Amino acid sequence: MHVRLSSVPDVDATDARLLLALAHDPRASVMALSQRLGLARNTVQARLTRLEGNGALAPLDRRVRPESLGYRLGAYMSVQVVQRGLAEVGDALAHIPEVLEVTGLSGAADLLVQVVATDADHLWRITEQVLAIPGVQRIDTALALRRFVDHRLEPLLERAAGDRSGD
Repeated sequence: MHVRLSSVPDVDATDARLLLALAHDPRASVMALSQRLGLARNTVQARLTRLEGNGALAPLDRRVRPESLGYRLGAYMSVQVVQRGLAEVGDALAHIPEVLEVTGLSGAADLLVQVVATDADHLWRITEQVLAIPGVQRIDTALALRRFVDHRLEPLLERAAGDRSGD
């Protein structure tokens, strides 16, 4: 599924409070969320359904760490593509299981591709797969050595909720 960064709809303060509550307790039931937030159960259910349907909520598998599946080596590939081939290259990258995310960029590189591998030899094979995609001109690969700030949205959700998350 292609996600335009600008096409994900905004959330209001109530949505942000709901998402914060889910961030604190991802397994909370609709009833528990409604009690915590002081909202009707049907309101919480409708908002969750809307947030899932409009792309505001990322897929649940984002919470699984690749390291737990044996993919202990992470890398970012800056990929230069023949300009008319961006869509085709993106589609081909989506068929490589070790590709976690592909983002279109402005600047010298056209795509930033996040990949995982089990070891250096595996990363080499992935690199060869990417280079074999018609339209790929050049790849620069940088190994991820350490994560200093994990993927997070809580500070932004708190701001969007009006810092009322402690309710």
